[in-house]
Amino acid sequence: MRQVLVTGAGSGIGRAIAQAFAREGYRVLVHDVRPEAASLAEELGGLFLRAALAKPQEVEALAEAVLKEGGVEVLVNNAGFQHIAPVEEFPLETWQRMLQVMLTAPFQLIRRLLPGMKAKGFGRILNIASIHGLVASPFKSAYISAKHGLLGLTKTVALEAGPYGVTVNAICPAYVRTPLVEGQILDQARTLGLSPEEVTEKVFLAQAAIKRLLEPEEVAELCLYLASEKAGGITGAALPLDLGWTAR
Repeated sequence: MRQVLVTGAGSGIGRAIAQAFAREGYRVLVHDVRPEAASLAEELGGLFLRAALAKPQEVEALAEAVLKEGGVEVLVNNAGFQHIAPVEEFPLETWQRMLQVMLTAPFQLIRRLLPGMKAKGFGRILNIASIHGLVASPFKSAYISAKHGLLGLTKTVALEAGPYGVTVNAICPAYVRTPLVEGQILDQARTLGLSPEEVTEKVFLAQAAIKRLLEPEEVAELCLYLASEKAGGITGAALPLDLGWTAR
């Protein structure tokens, strides 16, 4: 049975990805910092691994725990969070924490888990980036820097791992209907004096050709395809799932 590690699998996109891989017969290693995610691992017949990715030593411990389980064929670097502030007011500690979670932790996990994939002659590394890995928006300097960096990491590892049957790709979604995004919509509605529906259309989807939020399951389905044998020719790609955002 193939194994997959999904970081940040407790809710939102990560949860949908974990559920999709379990449905396809994978043993899912469910990572999250929140202990309540253990119930998802139990539901999926997988294993819960708790670690704070903001702490490099806990990332190393997570990698060690995965290796003790025999390693993985698929690694999904999904965990992340956002902080919004003008660059001159952005706390340095928050900046460092965000880059650790969204860029350095994926590097640490790839560094430790890639050798096992090479040895098996098969592997899939999927980095959940963002449309903000391709374009910028104001007040998200750390998030956008991390996601742009993640695309560079994706391309570099793809070149190094390709001869060993390992593909490495990034998925760049536009806004996805998650608890985080829904909370941001409500915050913006209060700030701007608009309805949540107006904020969704006029603020969050202003650049999109298709005026709706993505569903987490859409990201999960793309992950399944990229993890499949059929996608063996796709590597080093930053795949927009962006509702037409970058068509402009």
